Amino acid sequence: MSQEKLAIHGGPKTKTTPFGTGKRFGLDEAKELLEALEQNTLFYHFGKKVKTFLSNFNELYGVKYSVATTSGTASIHVALGAAGVTVGDEVITSPITDQGTLIGILYQNAIPVFADLDPNTYNMDPKSIEARITPRTKAILVVHLAGNPADMDAIMAIARKHNVKVIEDCAQSYLTKYKGRLAGTIGDYGCFSTNDFKHISTGDGGIVTVNSGDEQDFLTTHAFADKNFKRFGDTVQKELHYVAPNYRMTELQGAVGIAQLKKLPWICEQRNKFGDRITAGISGLPGIEPHKVEAGNYGTYWFYMMRVDESKLTCTREEFSKALAAEGIPNSAGYIPQVMYMQPLFQKRQAYLGSHFPFDLTGITYEEGLCPNAEAILQTAIRFGVNEFYTEQDVEDIVRAIRKVANHFAKVPAL
Repeated sequence: MSQEKLAIHGGPKTKTTPFGTGKRFGLDEAKELLEALEQNTLFYHFGKKVKTFLSNFNELYGVKYSVATTSGTASIHVALGAAGVTVGDEVITSPITDQGTLIGILYQNAIPVFADLDPNTYNMDPKSIEARITPRTKAILVVHLAGNPADMDAIMAIARKHNVKVIEDCAQSYLTKYKGRLAGTIGDYGCFSTNDFKHISTGDGGIVTVNSGDEQDFLTTHAFADKNFKRFGDTVQKELHYVAPNYRMTELQGAVGIAQLKKLPWICEQRNKFGDRITAGISGLPGIEPHKVEAGNYGTYWFYMMRVDESKLTCTREEFSKALAAEGIPNSAGYIPQVMYMQPLFQKRQAYLGSHFPFDLTGITYEEGLCPNAEAILQTAIRFGVNEFYTEQDVEDIVRAIRKVANHFAKVPAL
């Protein structure tokens, strides 16, 4: 079978036109911001923008209660605080995530415990979660990575069996659906990020959904984001019973959020369509394992991450990545440099400078090989962008480039 000459070897480049781009912000955001300024207050309790943003979000997500925060990291911390996670508790989570998932655990002086991942969805494996449960386990912090929902039925069954809370990290997973249900509405709390690198942006910001629908649960969550002050209606209660951070969203963020939310369904539809098209286009290629979204689920592809099986190719993952880049498809070999537990913070067991607390409460250590699937994913992954502003041609070019490179390096080329 004849092969096209790779661009890296002097052949013609697959992608010769620029990727489609578009403006994320415009007059709609400007109008909302001007209205916020005209209120003569930018404080969430006195203004209307944060309240409207949350009301619109609740309607979109079909939830009764949510709380606005300063960031996705803050939203996770607030959920952990509302869930009662405290000193010496264990929280089971994913080793492939951003440190924002872990900061709140450690600020509550709780101990992160890492579960291994499914090798193709890159989400937490319920069997590994159950194996990590101990009497100290207080919560499971599920990371829906890259707009792909985790196996929530199995995870919720484990949580109910062991009487632990479930917090969903949906920072990368807006309007992602698990068997028809929106990620972020299935666990006890759902946490979202509106920083500039997510499906929608308010610069920085976050949201916590309170899925119990219980008013007291909501009041506790709301207060935890505001120094444990209880600001409702015309009253402010400042009687403090335990420490809580100040994670209040401003009216400026809420104003931008109102306009951004209107665009969210279209953004997610585009990303879903493009991501699924890439999977269809590269499935069956030798040495390529597509980003798997389980049947019946709906992915919104914050990025696309496939895996390279070097045993079926005549190149390394790094060589494949460079060849794909030469074809005009920007990509990275891997995602984060290493699993989170190999970071110095965990290897030195030093959440606070000069201290091993809270790790010394249990003597936990974090060895290489703790989550073999997760480690293997990072060693074999290639990640590239999916964007709502891409054109159909952009997506076809991505598929053609991957097929070209895979067939060139395949030990047994695809037919």
